[in-house]
Amino acid sequence: MRKSILCPAIAAALLAAAAWAAPPAAAPSAAAAAGRHYTLDAAKSSLQFAFLQAGAQNTGRFPRFTAALDFPGADPAGGKLDVTVDVAALDTGDKDRDDTLKSDDLFAVTKYPQATFRAAQIVKTASGYEADGKLTIRGVTREAKVPFTFREAAEGGTTVGYMAGKTLVRRLDYGVGQGDWKATDQAGNEVTVSFTLRLMRAAR
Repeated sequence: MRKSILCPAIAAALLAAAAWAAPPAAAPSAAAAAGRHYTLDAAKSSLQFAFLQAGAQNTGRFPRFTAALDFPGADPAGGKLDVTVDVAALDTGDKDRDDTLKSDDLFAVTKYPQATFRAAQIVKTASGYEADGKLTIRGVTREAKVPFTFREAAEGGTTVGYMAGKTLVRRLDYGVGQGDWKATDQAGNEVTVSFTLRLMRAAR
């Protein structure tokens, strides 16, 4: 009998609607972040996915990933976002399910251990921003748009950034599901990827 499982396709990044830490009192605006470069504070960031499995809503996470953001402030068009996800480290809370996800019919992590999202343009939107780039999963690259919110905060004498978002990925678009796993009766095709990131200002 087929194992009931879903293959979360990443949006490496990023990709991910927000669960924010409370903002400090004197936080500078995002527009003031002209030309700032940020790297990930991994201990205070998360990348998660939600999926339908046999009709029930389930979640998982990618505990190991990196992210870098160039955010030019008032004119975000020159911004960049670079996310790399260690797919082999995925965690759904069930070892058998995780092992199946890593198999050749799904993520094939032996051959494709990472997923990436590379955006060379950031667009201002009514609700925040959108990173326009290319998402690569299982060796397949497609255009992708990742909406997100961003704010800066002054903490302990340094500037940090908070970024959060959510996007939808269709796993079959990236070949995550070969053989029996192309069917969507037990493992849904649509996966919601969400992220909440704490970013540290860094030198380029």
